[in-house]
Amino acid sequence: MPDGVVFLTGATGYVGGRLLAALRGRGATLRALTRDAARLDSQDVDVVEGDVTDTELLRDALEGISVAYYLVHSLGADDFGALDREAARSFASAAAGAGVGRIVYLGGLGRGELSPHLESRQEVGRILRESGVPTIELRASVVIGRGSVSYDAFRVLASLPLTVLPDWIDTMSQPIAVDDVVEYLLAAGEIAVDDSAVYEIGGAEAVPYRAVLQELGATVAALPTPAAAATLATLLKPLQPERARVVSDLLDSLRFDTSVHDDAALREFDVRPMRLSDAVASAEDSGR
Repeated sequence: MPDGVVFLTGATGYVGGRLLAALRGRGATLRALTRDAARLDSQDVDVVEGDVTDTELLRDALEGISVAYYLVHSLGADDFGALDREAARSFASAAAGAGVGRIVYLGGLGRGELSPHLESRQEVGRILRESGVPTIELRASVVIGRGSVSYDAFRVLASLPLTVLPDWIDTMSQPIAVDDVVEYLLAAGEIAVDDSAVYEIGGAEAVPYRAVLQELGATVAALPTPAAAATLATLLKPLQPERARVVSDLLDSLRFDTSVHDDAALREFDVRPMRLSDAVASAEDSGR
């Protein structure tokens, strides 16, 4: 790990929690920001209670930080784009003012026309890069792992006897195992860097979303999007209510290609992502 203190936002989230455990395992000196300190195990972690929109608090919390991981988003809120924009600007300003060595950000894959969700994720990356702090932005497709909102939604859909879905099931994607995402995040904190860079990260193969559902054992039929979209709310009722809004925003992004078009990450990082079948098997084994 790099010298100095590592700062982590989103430590109580799905990816953030796994990254926190991995950083602990590597003996990193850690400081983490959370809205509710009671939710975070403070062992070996300097816990700061607060919000990413509090620039003054952040500037103090970011003093002496060599690498700051930005893993927060407002997906599911009424105006998640505006909230994410405000949070990113606050964090960018505070990081620059505190002299942070590097920002590592996990965003979303996509090129050309994007959904509001993907556009927001990439806008956050642009704001962080414009801070003047060297920023590594990792753009990922669907994260495969039990606890990932998008993957859990796929599991619900795959559990139905016959899954009739919009024709986005044939959109190309590059699902990536959560363990591989964490490895990329760790590597992004260590890679030699003089300036900002964007890397597209994905699993070992590009596949349509249909393949994810079939890997989970689903029998899938596709209808034109308008005909099938109206059924999704009913299909996803088994999800917890607080996740339903998030899932709705995520599903809107499935109409857009999220496969990797630039293999720079494979050339510059010592991470060799697993295939979809292995990622799904690992995810299902972790739930047993």
